[in-house]
Amino acid sequence: MIQAIAIDGPAASGKTVVGQQLAARLEWDFLDTGIMYRALTWLALERGLSPDDAHALGRLAAAHPITLPANGASPACPVAIAGQPLAPELHQPRIANHVSPVSRHSPVRRALVRRQRQIAAQCAASGGGIVMTGRDIGTVVLPDAGLKVYLTAPPEQRARRRWQETQERGQNTPLETVIQETKSRDAIDSSRADSPLRPANDAWILDTGDLSVAQTVDAIFRRAQGN
Repeated sequence: MIQAIAIDGPAASGKTVVGQQLAARLEWDFLDTGIMYRALTWLALERGLSPDDAHALGRLAAAHPITLPANGASPACPVAIAGQPLAPELHQPRIANHVSPVSRHSPVRRALVRRQRQIAAQCAASGGGIVMTGRDIGTVVLPDAGLKVYLTAPPEQRARRRWQETQERGQNTPLETVIQETKSRDAIDSSRADSPLRPANDAWILDTGDLSVAQTVDAIFRRAQGN
């Protein structure tokens, strides 16, 4: 029986909203690992650490394990770090601009991957399941997940989705800027030495370019049910 679904993909491919809705449909827990890297980036910037200081960032991640609310991650309070619940802070432009440089470091990834596996193991021990989204879930974090999905779409299409999200949050970032940032993040995530962004060998690659969120969720749900 499947107890874990790994959903990977580049920025703005729809992983988070799809993962949330899929987990709700399955009545499973949900973890967006990207939020964990954003939370660590927030704490690093608050404490004046350089995004280039791999060892200091790794020590910070190990010293402050990221926690979830008692009832699992939620949009209202997805994570907490160093006792600080975070939500809107995680989507500030300064976080978006630094999260890829922070997350590329091996000491950071080792600490957060260890925590992600702990959370998945806790879900399995309680008899439940988990939908986990990120960039290295099927390849590194949960290589034995019962279903591995890799969501993708053209960068311009993904950038427009991200741009619409920023508009809804009251941020007036030009679309062209978001397109360039999306392409830059793709390049960093795909070329980093530790856990580069790529589909797992046995992942189901699903192009979401012409699919709505509901259609994407339904497709993955049917796949998980063996249909």
